[in-house]
Amino acid sequence: MIKLIMFDLDGTLVDSGVDITNALNHALLPCGVPALTVGQTISLVGEGVTRLIEKVVGSDELMRRDEVLARFLDYYSAHLTIETRPYPGVVRAIEKLSDRRKAVISNKLESLSRRILADLELLQHLDLVLGGDSLDEKKPSPMPLLRVMESLAIRPAESVIVGDSSFDIQAGKAAGVRTVAVSYGFRAADTLREADFIIDSMDELSALLEQLDAAER
Repeated sequence: MIKLIMFDLDGTLVDSGVDITNALNHALLPCGVPALTVGQTISLVGEGVTRLIEKVVGSDELMRRDEVLARFLDYYSAHLTIETRPYPGVVRAIEKLSDRRKAVISNKLESLSRRILADLELLQHLDLVLGGDSLDEKKPSPMPLLRVMESLAIRPAESVIVGDSSFDIQAGKAAGVRTVAVSYGFRAADTLREADFIIDSMDELSALLEQLDAAER
């Protein structure tokens, strides 16, 4: 039986693209950088906030990067869930999984991840939340997944990861868990081909898990 579902956050459980874009454009305004669209922003996210800023301003300009990062975090922290909402089907799916352990593993800072989940009334359904700063390594490293499974005493064969990017798939493969990609998230479907399964809506997750359970009987 699948006992543990590990979820990515942005692009999987929640559509946070507008709020991230607004914060990024606010932070970049003094730099004279043209405003980014939501589409441009979500194509850059996934490796954590520092890497996001580096992709826009360059990794060599450390002082500029740190200034933009500070402005981004200040604005974003104050506007976390202005437009951010769970994707359709997420709340229903989480409620259907009440008999299974659940965790969120995000490359976003843990404190921000927890606040978003709390604001959207999802945190109380979760057993564990790890962010990009929770451990020495983040996705695509398997370390966060291995830590969650160790903490909850659940084996890889009893676990899946659900995410919208190659980072989630790579981390899952390296950790020995089955991988489920969502096609509606921040990444194009052709980047998700390595996933064991692809779902088009979170409403499909419960039935998929039941199929996996049945295959093990």
